[in-house]
Amino acid sequence: MANQPTLHTILSPGLLNLYDVKDSIVVIIDVFRATSTIATALYNGAEKIIPVAAVEDCIAIGKKLQAITAGERDGKIIEGLQHGNSPAEYPASFIKGKTLVLTTTNGTKLLHMALESGAAEVITGSFPNLTAVSRHLIAMKKNVFLGCSAWKNRFNLEDTMFAGAVINRIKDHFTIRCDSSLMAEDMYNMHKHDMNSFIRKTTHWHRLASYGLEKDLEYCVTPDVANVLPQYKDGALVVGQ
Repeated sequence: MANQPTLHTILSPGLLNLYDVKDSIVVIIDVFRATSTIATALYNGAEKIIPVAAVEDCIAIGKKLQAITAGERDGKIIEGLQHGNSPAEYPASFIKGKTLVLTTTNGTKLLHMALESGAAEVITGSFPNLTAVSRHLIAMKKNVFLGCSAWKNRFNLEDTMFAGAVINRIKDHFTIRCDSSLMAEDMYNMHKHDMNSFIRKTTHWHRLASYGLEKDLEYCVTPDVANVLPQYKDGALVVGQ
């Protein structure tokens, strides 16, 4: 249908400048593990999550707000921060009612790039909140960009796979003339029944499994275990409607 909104998949932050995201919804996808952790912390009652690009900002804002600081570079907790990027670190007993200041290698960078490029709305997505993201995108009837955080601007499989999962659910509501979206959905359809074995082939698996994070990574490809909509408002990610 000609009057349907459009949907595109951006495979890496390095490609963002090729798209006009103004007045559109941008979904930030960083499956291993930033956007899985964001959904989990908010699902477990975190008041808000402040995503920052720089470690110094993370420490400074954490002190000022007496918030929990968290972040990793290359899968390791950064010196000077209290917590890492593992969803398992944020149960309700710990995070409920608290503010989390988070810096990550790829996801927070893409979020700020999308805002600077004039996106109307920024939300975050991962398999743990697949249904919440899909429903919201259908309901809003706006152009959508699925933004994969990738790895240091290089394509990665797991973010693209999540884009494919979203497309698989919502494609009837959008006009899709985008080869990266077609590829993402094909890839998801090919592997949706063997996700846990498929992710073991990814470079990110090899990078993070060496730190003993296999359980984390399996959680990050489990649909709807933290089904909330993280929405960026006034400098923080909060649970959207």
